[in-house]
Amino acid sequence: MKILYSPASPYSTKVRMAAHYAGLPAESVLTDTNSNPPDLIASNPLGKIPTLVLDSGQAIFDSSVIMRYIDRETKGALYPRNPEKRVQAEVLEALCDGICDSLLAIVYEKRFHPPEKVHEPWIERQWEKVERALDYLDANMPKTGTKLHAGHFALAATLRYIELRFAGEWQKGRSKLKNWPDKFEKQFPDYKLFKA
Repeated sequence: MKILYSPASPYSTKVRMAAHYAGLPAESVLTDTNSNPPDLIASNPLGKIPTLVLDSGQAIFDSSVIMRYIDRETKGALYPRNPEKRVQAEVLEALCDGICDSLLAIVYEKRFHPPEKVHEPWIERQWEKVERALDYLDANMPKTGTKLHAGHFALAATLRYIELRFAGEWQKGRSKLKNWPDKFEKQFPDYKLFKA
């Protein structure tokens, strides 16, 4: 079993950390999506990462689908059994994935357009979404009890990505959120292994 990934991808980081935490034996295979590698294209026609390839050759893609697969295979290691707590974990994961969607939209707008073609109103709109979501998270910090869940891994991956691409641009006025990765690392010491 292998996870095709890129170290800078927050979705890959989320999945790889969760698989490690849950004890799913999956080899991480570094993948350059820009070169349309045959392994990736054969497994995922969208050419996106992460993609989980099972020993049977079956491919599972989209990070949230992979997370649910890991949860099933590890008998509920990632999502709480209690329905209310499960919904909270799923909503946190969705919020963090949405933040990453907006951050990537900004990165791609700047990366693939010459400066004179960059559409600043689009960037501002995406950054507004990020700011609102970060404010919401800071005001509604997720509890990290004795057991971590999928939402925690999504948040950890999101904060690592925003610090990678937008260092110093998100922490002001969000002290709880800024300090959260240290709390997470106390519960998941291997967090340091998943740096971009």
